[in-house]
Parts: sequence; structure tokens; C-alpha cells
Amino acid sequence: MSDEQVHGTIEQLVSEEHELWEAESQGRSTDSDRRRLAEIKVQLDQCWDLLRQRRALREFDLDDDGAQLRKSDVVEGYQQ
Repeated sequence: MSDEQVHGTIEQLVSEEHELWEAESQGRSTDSDRRRLAEIKVQLDQCWDLLRQRRALREFDLDDDGAQLRKSDVVEGYQQ
């Protein structure tokens, strides 16, 4: 997946996230919407992690195609 594709995915997820937050703020949110928000959070973390991996590989003149989408439990386990 190229950087452009990852950025496109991020933009789509953020757009959906904003719609769901808007529904939440208006009191129209369902349990399904809240679950989807949690899923989006994880997917965004995975995408940003993938971009960081790709940039790090390029920084050391390595093939950025070696970057892989990490599992959710790995990405969500990172220390902030």
C-alpha cells in the first residue's frame, strides 16, 4: 500500500468518524455507531503506524514496501 493509499484510507475514516461524532453530539447515536467509532479509532492507529513504518524504512534507504499493517492488539498496546 502506498503512502497515498494510506492517506486516502485515513481521510475516509476521519470523514466517517466526524459523521458518527456528529450523530453522537445530536443524541442520534446507536450502540452500533459507538462500536464503529471504536473500530475507526483502531484502524486510524493502524494506518498512522503503517505510515511511520514506511517513513522509517525510507529514512534508512530500505524498501518501504516491507512495512506491514500491524494487528490491532499490537498497535493499541503502544505506550503513549
